[in-house]
Amino acid sequence: MFQSILMMGGLGIAIGTVLVIASKAFYVYEDPKVVAIDDVLPGANCGGCGFPGCNANAQAVVDGLSDVNSCVAAGEDVAMAIAAIMGVSVSDKEPEFAGPGCYYGNADADLNYIYHGVRDCRAAAMLMGGMKVCRIGCLGLGTCVTACQFGALSMGEDGLPKVDQEKCTGCGACEKICPKNIIRLTSVTRRIIREYTKEDCVTPCQRACPSGIDVKEYIRLIREGDYHGSLQVIKERMPFPTVISRICPALCEFNCRRNLQDESVAINNLKRFVCDYEMNQDKRIHPYKAPASGKKIAVIGGGVEGLSAAYFSARLGHEPTVFETTDRLGGILRVAIARERLSLDVLDWDIQGITDMGVQIKTSQEAGKDFTIPQLLEKGFDAVFTATGGWDSRLARGGVNTAATVFPGAYLLIDLLRSGSDEKILVDCKKKVVIAGGGIRLPDAVKILKSKGAENIVVVSRKATKDSSFDQEGIEKLAKEGATIIYNTGITRVMGKDQSLTGIEYIELDTGVKHAIDTDTLIIGSGRFPELVFIPLRDEAQGDEAQENDEQLENKGLDTKEPLRWEGVELQKKPDANREFGLLSKQDVISEYSSAVAAINGGRQAAAAIHHLIYGIEFQNPVKMITKLSVLQDVHLLNHVPPTPRNILEIAASREERKDKFSTGFSSDIAQEEANRCLQCGLLCYEKPGLS
Repeated sequence: MFQSILMMGGLGIAIGTVLVIASKAFYVYEDPKVVAIDDVLPGANCGGCGFPGCNANAQAVVDGLSDVNSCVAAGEDVAMAIAAIMGVSVSDKEPEFAGPGCYYGNADADLNYIYHGVRDCRAAAMLMGGMKVCRIGCLGLGTCVTACQFGALSMGEDGLPKVDQEKCTGCGACEKICPKNIIRLTSVTRRIIREYTKEDCVTPCQRACPSGIDVKEYIRLIREGDYHGSLQVIKERMPFPTVISRICPALCEFNCRRNLQDESVAINNLKRFVCDYEMNQDKRIHPYKAPASGKKIAVIGGGVEGLSAAYFSARLGHEPTVFETTDRLGGILRVAIARERLSLDVLDWDIQGITDMGVQIKTSQEAGKDFTIPQLLEKGFDAVFTATGGWDSRLARGGVNTAATVFPGAYLLIDLLRSGSDEKILVDCKKKVVIAGGGIRLPDAVKILKSKGAENIVVVSRKATKDSSFDQEGIEKLAKEGATIIYNTGITRVMGKDQSLTGIEYIELDTGVKHAIDTDTLIIGSGRFPELVFIPLRDEAQGDEAQENDEQLENKGLDTKEPLRWEGVELQKKPDANREFGLLSKQDVISEYSSAVAAINGGRQAAAAIHHLIYGIEFQNPVKMITKLSVLQDVHLLNHVPPTPRNILEIAASREERKDKFSTGFSSDIAQEEANRCLQCGLLCYEKPGLS
């Protein structure tokens, strides 16, 4: 009996010991915030937040991957409770909803075969990618509909999914299950930032447009008489619609598929028609904006690119302010285009539309003279973008008689060379100098820099050693004068402290390895300052220590102001080639943009870069992004499309000559007739009027 008791007691102690050890070894830590948020959530596990269950959403909220008001099954009280747990405030959440990206169902598209297999898109996709000739087309079996838990999706009569935006919660279940990436979440922010990929059904005209306007959609809406909706589609990617409808080179028309049969659709003239409609209405038609973010953005330069960057930043929910050197906005558009092509009332109309979006304007403010970028950052701007234009802009405003300096320590090579013979052009050169580019004028630049007191000169060259502008003797001569050339490199970042430049970062173009150089002067071998986004920096690891130092200095009655550290980052490049990193690449604008519509897209890309940087989000272009080198499916012959002549734009002297009273271009009847010529193309699909 006693032995049994001892045995049982010993066994209990042994089991207890094992359990204690196991609890230590296999202990799973539960974040108290996750537990608290999970307790607040309703426990519906509906997936409407985009995560598999409430616990997963609670973890996502703590990790910063989900908003405090992400639960679609709960009310505002739950969002407030979660915000209190996280120590943040509840902000407006930008609505997201699913959007289909295919335009022709199986009944209308060209097919490789008739499918009678399992009624699931994933199964059909496994058989040669699906039954359509178009390799990215919707398979139309409704798998996305079965995945939706909120009844927001249905299959239309055309065999394509239809979205009820009022029911859609933006959970992304349909997006995750679609094997063709046809149906995706969309929002204002997503549409502004988005770059088109090979998996998108992007028409030839849309691919050719530098701004990426959805040409087919705005023409379709004109055909239906919905001018309001048409203009909103245009303004998704175009802040200067009325201007561009007068001066655009219309690259889209060169790629119009109707060219295979007769003549292109008058795409730009149709844009002019609908823009003139707005210009003569009592109420301006505005595109959608994201909820206010409270972020302040400064844009230096009130030309096309600068105003476009401000416009898209405002639509992303931020508060942009444009600083313009002259007393007028518009840049080259105002001074270099014949008034017969672009009247000032049209230009001012579009500029007013940009300011109406919430863009603040400060004129007669020159960077480096009336303010500096560090000063703007100290005043509370979360980012500063430089869109100062090129040499043509400086000539137009009479700004070539002095050396320009947009950010501390930076000058253009052309100003440095001119300073050697003109004492009025002052370039404040310090001891450590980096030259970006330079070419055959490099020896002259080095000579001038040495005369100004430079001691250490480093040349960052994108060229390979074998492609150098100098022979070995010339390189040795430069070395004797104190200049070192680093080949196969491009500058990716500039760094500074307060009103001084402190260094640059460069990348090895062949290996991708990055290095930093201490410098206090940067000479840029182009006709314009590079487009950079400047943001303030603070080492978070030193935050507490810096605060302690501030308190100690304040107790002693000393200045507690910490020096402002900042950096300027280049914009993202398209992945056309491996060497397209760093400043002065083939993708960079060396003097002026080739067209206003290209400058507008530059402003949109800048707004996207700003948006990512101020939130600390690493931005990468899509893997399958469409570039000039992309090979896409296309057609080379049109079937069952009868030829129809293009309508010629006969510009009226005044609007009174038109019965519409709002356009000097197409009348309503002619616009409808021309819009009907559009084939409403997909990637491969198009309307075949001859079959009806």
